[in-house]
Amino acid sequence: MEITSKSKEAGSMNMSGFDHPEFDGHEKIVFGHDARTGLYTVIAIHDTRLGPALGGCRMWPYQNTEEALTDALRLSRGMTYKNAMAGLDYGGGKAVIIADPKKDKSPELMHAFGKKVDALGGLYITGEDVGMTPADMEAIGGATEHVRGTSKTHRGDPSPYTALGVYCGIQSALKHLYGSSDLHGRTVSVQGLGNVGFTLARFLHDAGADLVVSDINQSAVGRAVSAFGAKSVDTNDAHKVEADVFAPCAMGAGINSDTIPELGAPIIAGSANNQLAEPSDGEALAQRGILYAPDYVINAGGVIALARHDVEDDVLEADVRDIGDTLTEIFLRAQAENAPTATVADRIAEERLSAADRQGRS
Repeated sequence: MEITSKSKEAGSMNMSGFDHPEFDGHEKIVFGHDARTGLYTVIAIHDTRLGPALGGCRMWPYQNTEEALTDALRLSRGMTYKNAMAGLDYGGGKAVIIADPKKDKSPELMHAFGKKVDALGGLYITGEDVGMTPADMEAIGGATEHVRGTSKTHRGDPSPYTALGVYCGIQSALKHLYGSSDLHGRTVSVQGLGNVGFTLARFLHDAGADLVVSDINQSAVGRAVSAFGAKSVDTNDAHKVEADVFAPCAMGAGINSDTIPELGAPIIAGSANNQLAEPSDGEALAQRGILYAPDYVINAGGVIALARHDVEDDVLEADVRDIGDTLTEIFLRAQAENAPTATVADRIAEERLSAADRQGRS
């Protein structure tokens, strides 16, 4: 993907990032370019009080630098809170590559990105995210040791663990709302059938749930309909489905002032990052009586797998399943404090970050 002069100009007004609306005291923002491979990347390091920043790299055909920067800033902040809530000794960071993963990807470009990561000296550790594959991680690993999800780190694709954590989170939400985590006879609308969404749909189907599926990729929809006996809807209508659970597993900001009045499920529990378009959307959900599983808590299975790549499989699976217990804690505290679950999750994460900050100063 070529970054034109027009798209460069569109992102130039906030190139420093300090006056960007998503800037949240980020420690470091790196804009990287490699002329030979056509690499354009933004690496955002939000907070390293708990340890080096750990977070995946996303490849996406952003329209301009501003759009890429917005994603990197939001996602990196989310990783800080995600790692804190998961009890990991890592801070939050994220990288984005401005390119179309279907057209622009090459081993050389991945290697060039790896060199940008390596230049940070371990301050940021990268991994797999949207648009990236285990093969890409191997190529990046040829240029830096600060990468997870490679053969050297013993685990590749982290998406099955993300899906497992979301599945356990859905069970926790059902238990809290209905008194039972049993999925038999429950209807779940799964929006997005990528690696995580499709695996989640399989978990849910095997547990007896009735599925309504949607994705912009119609072949993925067809596979889910065939494999799980699912019904299909247009992805723009997935949130409107009358279901027990809406599981957004595509891109972020889908829960907003337009969609909240249309929601057809009393539970939102999915893998998408940054599901709330605005912080106030968490309050709007609470006012509607909708139980929201904060995204950075429920979707932490993948980063747990990257962080704890050296433990046995059964230990890792137990760690991921603990996501359900963490969500139960959030739900109960939100109920006791009469506060939105998103607000309570932020408070708990900030308490852990503040404790680390005090310990670091002592």
